[in-house]
Amino acid sequence: MEQTASDAQDRLTEIRARISHAQQRFGPPARSVALVAVSKTFAADEIAPFLEAGQRIFGENRVQEAADKWPGLRERYGDVELHLIGPLQTNKAREAVALFDCIQTLDRDKLAVVLKAEMERAGKTMPCFVQVNIGGETQKSGIAPAEVVEFVARCRTVHGLDVVGLMCIPPDGVPAGPYFAHLAVLGAAAGVQKLSMGMSGDFETAIAMGATHVRVGSALFGHRPKT
Repeated sequence: MEQTASDAQDRLTEIRARISHAQQRFGPPARSVALVAVSKTFAADEIAPFLEAGQRIFGENRVQEAADKWPGLRERYGDVELHLIGPLQTNKAREAVALFDCIQTLDRDKLAVVLKAEMERAGKTMPCFVQVNIGGETQKSGIAPAEVVEFVARCRTVHGLDVVGLMCIPPDGVPAGPYFAHLAVLGAAAGVQKLSMGMSGDFETAIAMGATHVRVGSALFGHRPKT
C-alpha cells in the first residue's frame, strides 16, 4: 500500500495515542512503552514515510531481507534501532550481529554461544530478549515457560549475554491476556525489566499486562502482500 509521510504520521499518531490511553487506563504508574514498527515484507520506499514521520524503532523477521533494505535507509536515518523479531539460525548470527541493534528471539543455548562469540568478534554488546513459547505450541520457537528462569540465568552467567527481557507470541484464536499475564510473572521471576508482547490486534491488552515493547505491523503499514 503506497503511503505518504502524512499518511504515516496519521497512523503513528493514532497508534501512539492508543498506547498512551492504555498506559493511563491501566496504570499506575504508566510504564514506558516502545513502539516497534514491524516492517517485514515491506520495501524500503514503503518504510521511508514512517522514518520521515519520526518512527525510529523497527522490527524485521529475516536477516537477509533486512540486509537488503536497511543499510541504505540507515545512511539517511542514522538513529534507527533495528530489532530482529524472527527466528535466527546460527549460520546467520554474524550477519545479524552486524545489522541489528537488539535480538528478540534468543531461544536456545547453541544460539547463545554463537551470538556471544560473534558479539566479541565484532566488539559489540547487544541487548537480547528470550523468546518464550508461552502457549507450548509445537510449531513455534521459544523456551518452555518452566525453563525460562533457569535459561535466563544461564545466558547471563554462563554465556555472558545481556538478557534484558522476554518476548512471546500467544496462540491464535484465544484471548491473549492470560498468556501476557503469564509472561509478566515469568519476567519478574527471571529478573528482567522488559516484556515484548502484543501486536496490532492485542497491544492494548499487552500494555495492561505490563508490556514495555509492542510490535505493530498491519495497523501501521496495512495488510502484507501474500507470498
